[in-house]
Amino acid sequence: MADVDAYFICATPRTGSSLLCGLLASTGVAGCPEAYFRVPDEGHWADRWGLAAGWGYDDYVRAALAAGRTGNGVFGAKLMWGTLDRVVEGLAGVHPELAGADDALLRRAFGRTAFVHLRREDVLAQAVSWLRAEQTEHWYVGDAGGNGRAPVYDPDGVDELLGTIAAHQAAWDEWFAAYGITPHRVRYEDLAADPTGVTLGILDVLGRALPPGAAIRPRHRRQADALNADWIARHRSRK
Repeated sequence: MADVDAYFICATPRTGSSLLCGLLASTGVAGCPEAYFRVPDEGHWADRWGLAAGWGYDDYVRAALAAGRTGNGVFGAKLMWGTLDRVVEGLAGVHPELAGADDALLRRAFGRTAFVHLRREDVLAQAVSWLRAEQTEHWYVGDAGGNGRAPVYDPDGVDELLGTIAAHQAAWDEWFAAYGITPHRVRYEDLAADPTGVTLGILDVLGRALPPGAAIRPRHRRQADALNADWIARHRSRK
């Protein structure tokens, strides 16, 4: 594939997006992908980048591009379904003539853009992982956050998240179809089984090669344990 300027990892929570971001960043040629556009984090990033008070969305995007690029000019970021709306609405305020044309807005801001669609086949395991993380506010191994609460199995909470996952996956599929986008598709299960192979596959999509001597290294470890397995078994036994 021809070189691209930017790419987005399009996902839902607990599909391995943080793992994939770390793997891609470790190559040194695939940008520094992070959740730059999550609304609750905008203030944090703006402060980190030294944006002046009253910054506009065009200022924010320029700062994100500077932070998320590697030396070869490739930019990477991840988007959850709800985050996409914020990005295109913000960009439409900068380029009102393109309002409603999401793909054109993204290309105007980010250049030649590729999309990686990350999803998880075992949606029950995904919902259980998501619920546990929400309850404890502990999102990855080594996370310094957390609220100290012990996770509690909540079947209604699992079912609610199963519905959310289905709705968000359908929304991604509909959005890709609406704009004629064929994303590079990655399954969490393949990512967990062969992180190096999945990462090299994305580099190929970007038209980049792993530099000689470079190593693909994860910065996150698998978080699921026996408690996740217990909740999954309990939930399946209800059917």
